[in-house]
Amino acid sequence: MDSAHLLKACFLLVPAFLFGCLLFSRQRWLMRLPAAIVLGGVLAFGVAGWLPGVMDYLVSFCIMATIYSILSLGLNAQWGYNGHLNFGIAGFFAVGAFTMALFVTLPPSGAMAAYAQQWFGLGAPFLVGVVAAGIVSGVVGYLIAQPILHLRADFLAIATLGIAEIIRLIFQNERWLANGPQPLSGITQPLSCVFDTGGCAWLPDAVGRALSTLQPRDYSYLYLVIVTLSLAVVYIVLEAMVRSPWGRALRAVRDEEESAAMNGKHVKSLRVQSFVLGAVVIGVAGALYAPYMVTIDYSHFKPLFATFLVWVMLMLGGSGNNKGAILGAFVIWAVWSGTGFVTDYLQVALQGVAPDVASRMSFLRWAFVGLLLALIVLFRPQGILPEKKRVSRFLRDVPED
Repeated sequence: MDSAHLLKACFLLVPAFLFGCLLFSRQRWLMRLPAAIVLGGVLAFGVAGWLPGVMDYLVSFCIMATIYSILSLGLNAQWGYNGHLNFGIAGFFAVGAFTMALFVTLPPSGAMAAYAQQWFGLGAPFLVGVVAAGIVSGVVGYLIAQPILHLRADFLAIATLGIAEIIRLIFQNERWLANGPQPLSGITQPLSCVFDTGGCAWLPDAVGRALSTLQPRDYSYLYLVIVTLSLAVVYIVLEAMVRSPWGRALRAVRDEEESAAMNGKHVKSLRVQSFVLGAVVIGVAGALYAPYMVTIDYSHFKPLFATFLVWVMLMLGGSGNNKGAILGAFVIWAVWSGTGFVTDYLQVALQGVAPDVASRMSFLRWAFVGLLLALIVLFRPQGILPEKKRVSRFLRDVPED
């Protein structure tokens, strides 16, 4: 194993260790930490030693799957714990991504000012952009929740889907806001200077020399660490909130709204809080998506794509279970990526035989995911990891999630 692959494996240690912590979460900390460290080392250095040719693809796959995991956790905070049938995920996703872009970029100047427009550009640090994206998405979620949360089931779904489309069309047509139909480019990537030729000024010389063997194209390894740590923070916060009395009140409102109201719970307030919490998490996912893509536009946030896929992820993994939300995101993203290879192969193979059929091969991905959703609903509606009823360690003789 050469020095470049060894360094890449060191970056993979962090997500592999966090995966081990999640996998062994039922164990006590004295057992969990050593097991997670061993598993992380085996996974990271095993991939670097035995599968060096696919490391770059695996890292890219894991980054997108991690971002979709945060989206799935946001939907779980709304649907899994409070029963909001939100079909407007793409709208909050777009708000978070464009807010991040506006905060971390600078306004176009010189010749670029004639071709690109944006409302403002602060050139703020990455963490400021993430916080701003979550706050703005939460504010938008609060404003939306006031007039629509009295709706139920299919009416709420239709309303949120329409709002997501309105948000997308605003970003598409209002050029002064985020360059309209043209891409908004030049989104700053956090810590990208680590892989530049000059390196970061604050980086110790020894570390800079060690990282000099990596190229700027290897930045995705560092960004995987960033998004994985972000996912871990979101998961821990949501788990703490769900296991608190506030989280149990959310479930009570979801299961028996009238009974919860009779027991003194402020039903409307709890429903709004759950909706806003999910919007904040989805906005954070958008904030992580924008720097990874570097260039974004309205076409990245089509309601059918960014909403439908996240719903399938949550349904497969297990609604009401944060671990299930993460598992479902990785499984469905693997299915989506795998079917992309299949449809590309079929499109090339059928191009000379049946060009009309070949041109429609891309729709097979949607058909397969739709079939998978139908099978989930019919045979495993509770998901791979169903919701556990015990959410408090103070309850005895009941298995803990």
